[in-house]
Amino acid sequence: MRKNILITGGAGNIGGSLSRELVRRGYFVTIIDNLTTGSLKKLPLKKFKNWEFIKKDVNNCNLNKIIKKKIDYIFHYAAVVGVKRTLKNPELVLRDIKGIENILNFASSRNVKRIFYASSSEIYGEPVTIPQNEETTPLNSRLPYAIVKNVGEAFFKSFKKTRNLNFTIFRFFNTYGPLQSDQFVISKFIKNALQNKNITINGDGKQTRTFLFVDDNINITLSILEKNKFINNVVNIGNDKEITINELALKIKKILKSKSKIIHKAALLEGDMRRRKPSIKKIKKIYKNKFHSLEKGIILTSKFI
Repeated sequence: MRKNILITGGAGNIGGSLSRELVRRGYFVTIIDNLTTGSLKKLPLKKFKNWEFIKKDVNNCNLNKIIKKKIDYIFHYAAVVGVKRTLKNPELVLRDIKGIENILNFASSRNVKRIFYASSSEIYGEPVTIPQNEETTPLNSRLPYAIVKNVGEAFFKSFKKTRNLNFTIFRFFNTYGPLQSDQFVISKFIKNALQNKNITINGDGKQTRTFLFVDDNINITLSILEKNKFINNVVNIGNDKEITINELALKIKKILKSKSKIIHKAALLEGDMRRRKPSIKKIKKIYKNKFHSLEKGIILTSKFI
């Protein structure tokens, strides 16, 4: 029997990519997004008939009224995203707590089999341990975005205890790809490099990140869904190969044969962690495929910018 899946934030980078792949695999997908940062262009292709789109804000709607069909699984990806945006608009981030409550109450009232939550590597804050481990690394960020993600995780764990609602929490590290907006580092660097514009780096550029191509993110996610793994558990979703932002800018320039200049601006006052690297031991137990190389991912992403 074909399963029905609800995705909130399904017109975003990861949500849109997940929606497309679920539809391609034959699931029926209901997508909810208020299109504040999402786009209709990121939805599945119209030639597929096994999906529907509802323009609503999950923070402020009655889900039981707008969704009548049975829902087997939910991916709650709706959220205000982006360090600068969330620092500038902390009230918007705090409203996401209401959306978390809404989706959990809906899931428990509909006997959903499992709900997946998009948490974030941001909750680790400045690294106390490297790699950052799901069980042992303290969650020490004080940023509004990270605090809300942490509160969200607590909600999911609480609903398991009180209502026996199964969950899986994904702590996403940087995921990039063709559907990502140019407000994020790889897409922004690629866009400027293609136009031979300056590539701007905040601070000294020695801060490190790891980057996971979106296809790898989606394949890992669907392996967890379809193999029934990490039920009532937390798992990092990311790559463990570190690169400095300076090295990233140089790599993009070289690959795209760009004449862009790399310039440095003042460091962000907050939110730009010096290091980020996940422990990926958990996902490697169930997902044996090699990740896309950063070089290949940059080339694939550049074709859509």
